[in-house]
Formats: sequence, C-alpha cells, structure tokens
Amino acid sequence: MNKSELRKIYKSKRKDLSKDQIEDLSLAISNQLLRLPVWNHSFYHIFLAIEEQKEINTEYILNILSGKDKNVLISKSDFKTGAMTHVLLTDNTVIKKNKYHIPEPIDGIAITDDQIDVVFIPLLAFDKQGHRVGYGKGFYDRFLAKCKPATIKIGLSFFEAEDRITDVFESDIGLDYCITPYSIYEF
Repeated sequence: MNKSELRKIYKSKRKDLSKDQIEDLSLAISNQLLRLPVWNHSFYHIFLAIEEQKEINTEYILNILSGKDKNVLISKSDFKTGAMTHVLLTDNTVIKKNKYHIPEPIDGIAITDDQIDVVFIPLLAFDKQGHRVGYGKGFYDRFLAKCKPATIKIGLSFFEAEDRITDVFESDIGLDYCITPYSIYEF
C-alpha cells in the first residue's frame, strides 16, 4: 500500500482506541523498549504525545529515561521552514501546545542534531523493511538526515508492520528498530 492509503487506515485504527487501550499499549511498548541494547548512551530525543491524535503516551518512556539518569531532549517545530530545534528537558522546562496540539518547549538549553544518540520516532505505520509513514510533513526525515550516522532510530507503533510501503522515497530515513506492544522489529 502507499503512504496516503496507510495514513487513512492507521488514523482510523488509532481513532478507535480507547484511553485505557492507549495506556495499556503504551506501557507494553515501554516494557518492550527495556529489552533493547540502547541504554548506554547520553542524549535521547523523544516526542511528547499529541493526545488529540491518540499518539503513544511517552510518559512511561520518560520515566525510564529519568530513572536511568539520561539527558532527554524534546523538539519545537517550525512549520514555515519545516525544521525542528531541540532542547534539554529539565524540571524548569515550560511546555505549551502549539496550534496543531503538539506539546512543545517554550525555550531551554539548545542541543544540536549531531549530539543526539537515540531518537524515539512517532509514526502511523511502518513496514518490514524499516520504512515508516508519518503525517506527511517530512519533519522527522529532515531532522534525522542531520543526525550523525550512528544515531539509533526507534519507531514506536501501536500496530504491527505492513509487508511493504510502495512509495518510499530516497530522502526517507529508515528505522533501526520499531517497537510495538507485542514485537521488536530490527532492521
């Protein structure tokens, strides 16, 4: 299937999830993450869930990162340039939802793309080759292209892999792992 078809299908599947299902599935994904060999790094980039889009609740992952005393980074999106800037999440970080309901930091200590070791990536769908479907704006592809080659890219999905996304572009950045409540995919 192509990205447009998959976006439609997986937005609908997410829409059908209850709050309790989202919490249970998000916790299961977090528990799966603990099995990955990715915890010996310093800088971990994570997204804050867009509740209105029924995204994975990343609070559980934030708790893991905090418990492991990791540097946690969150982003702010510039919809004019399509770029993301990243700041260190601290106790003093003020977070506000933008007009697209994305929770973002107001300001903070800036961290460059090339400092980031691990990125947890939101997505709607993915395939068995490690390609992903997001919302279609390309923010993560542009961001990941600026990261160092060794940066570990981990997709998080409520649903299992599709066989194949038919319209993958050369500029699409693939995943190293994708974690679902029941599976760990390694690419």
